[in-house]
Amino acid sequence: MAPRTCSMANALEVVGERWSLLALREVFFGNTRFDQIAANTGASRDVLAARLKKLVAAGVLEKRPYSDHPPRHEYHLTEAGRALHNVMLLLKEWGDAYVTEGPLPLVWEHSCGHVLQPRVVCASCGEEATPESLTPAPIPAAS
Repeated sequence: MAPRTCSMANALEVVGERWSLLALREVFFGNTRFDQIAANTGASRDVLAARLKKLVAAGVLEKRPYSDHPPRHEYHLTEAGRALHNVMLLLKEWGDAYVTEGPLPLVWEHSCGHVLQPRVVCASCGEEATPESLTPAPIPAAS
């Protein structure tokens, strides 16, 4: 029996590794230079360089030069990278609830003034998507 074809598995091939996610976290925070990302993630330079290269190759980040002598680059989110924002917020929310002990290291305040509690909702009806409210549906055949 062949494994299930899955977009989640495909996504994990790109971002499903600790140092990749932490590098993305730093770029979301506005830390775009290699040394900043390395200092804030604790990743070794060789591991971080490999993860950043993979994220660039996958189209999640793009490199932009900021110095010619010596040659230096910053890392910026692409459209695909920005689309991971909600995934990152939900992963943080899960970590806050089920993994982090003691006071939370960070909370996000929404522009409405309240602490953000991210949720996934249906774009059509606005109701929260829960395991109980979802049913796998066959993909219609292409015409």
